[in-house]
Amino acid sequence: MTRMRILPREDMNDEQGMLYDSFVEDGKPHAGPYWAYVRHPSLMQLCSDIGDWFRGSALSGRERQIAVLTTVRFWDANYPWAVQVRASLAAGVDQDIVDAINERRDPSLTDPREKMAHEMASQLTATHRLTDETYATAEKLFGEQDLVSLIGVVGFFGMVATTANAIDATPPDAAPARLV
Repeated sequence: MTRMRILPREDMNDEQGMLYDSFVEDGKPHAGPYWAYVRHPSLMQLCSDIGDWFRGSALSGRERQIAVLTTVRFWDANYPWAVQVRASLAAGVDQDIVDAINERRDPSLTDPREKMAHEMASQLTATHRLTDETYATAEKLFGEQDLVSLIGVVGFFGMVATTANAIDATPPDAAPARLV
């Protein structure tokens, strides 16, 4: 059960309600950690804009989602996991890769950029740093701009995961994916 009270639409102030309505109308995320963010509509909008920016970045959907899944799994964040598995499958991430990340196994990635996306997310979450070797290899593979994008993905989804965990955002029973 989600720890933070989910604001019913009728309990939202005008600014919250207008933003919430626009998110629902546009099919944007408005549940899970957004149950917290709606209390600060400008934060909710910023988080949505950052998510949109990452989806429009030069990172491939697979690269981005492998980093996202690795980060969310590190934080044991149930709600983001359920949502991001769906997004990962839609981006072409194979179910066996999703399962390996869920089970904390090596996903045996063969694409060098995808493998590095997983390695960077793993290192940043586990040790809070990248080794010099990892950084140099990542910079060579991604270039500076995509490297910064990938670092940002890990940081942003760390925030999403910790918000979901703090409020105990529980995915609906019908969510197709669960952490093991």
